[in-house]
Amino acid sequence: MRAPISIVIPTLNAAEQLPDCLTALMEGIEAGLIRELIISDGGSTDATGAIAQAWGAEVLQGAPSRGGQLRRGCATAQGAWLLVLHADTVLSPGWAQTVAAHLDQRDTAGWARLTFDGGGLAASIVARWANLRSRFGLPYGDQGLLISRKLYDRVGGYPDQPLMEDVALSLALKGNLTRLDMVATTSAAKYRHQGWLRRGGRNLLTLLRYFAGQDVERLAHRYRQ
Repeated sequence: MRAPISIVIPTLNAAEQLPDCLTALMEGIEAGLIRELIISDGGSTDATGAIAQAWGAEVLQGAPSRGGQLRRGCATAQGAWLLVLHADTVLSPGWAQTVAAHLDQRDTAGWARLTFDGGGLAASIVARWANLRSRFGLPYGDQGLLISRKLYDRVGGYPDQPLMEDVALSLALKGNLTRLDMVATTSAAKYRHQGWLRRGGRNLLTLLRYFAGQDVERLAHRYRQ
């Protein structure tokens, strides 16, 4: 019987973060859960591709749009289940046991509780907000997403858009999302660089503008600035 899970990771110049993400996946390989590793790259100019190939990944190349990268990666995946991760996310030890239990019990999509790799009180506040938001059906991509191929196809998968692709899929999965008993630790580097309050506020404002129907291409341009 083939291993059930395809790992899909979108990347763009992720050479610094990717090794820790992949190292944490080893327990899934040892448990016989991981069928393949797919890196959907958006044109990295660093060693991302070389690192991915050294780990035995299939590397896909395409335009640097996270939604498009995820859509290509998931379309290529052969597993009965998809585990989608960001390159700067590290799953907590014991995640494989939690995931295996989820595969046996239900067909809902699952997300992990978010923490940051540093930041003290500010990090704790932002993580608590993220986990509260997720309980109301809006987990973000840095919390990981475990979803069956059957359910992914039924809701239409990730839209090919540069921003809020994870929110769009979460909305499509309304009523079919559950919290997994595991932790996803993501990098706090961007928060430390930009400021916790500034970046957190910008993320919330971008979400509200998205819900208000603003053009996602314009939102993405403003977000990058």
